[in-house]
Amino acid sequence: MLRKHKHLILNRFKADGRLSSGAVEGINLKAKLTMRKAYGYKSLDCLQTALYHTRSNLQGPILTHRFCG
Repeated sequence: MLRKHKHLILNRFKADGRLSSGAVEGINLKAKLTMRKAYGYKSLDCLQTALYHTRSNLQGPILTHRFCG
């Protein structure tokens, strides 16, 4: 596995601290939160759809009724 991803691993050392991992950590945090909310989904497809909706900020359907809550 390491040989397969050798070029990616070596890229990290070439960057030598010039890159910030803040953006990646933010994406990971949102993904973990979405997976925590999605606990109990029956299939991986449902989880993937939830992740896509979270990352792209898709709007939900426009409802014709307002609900209290």
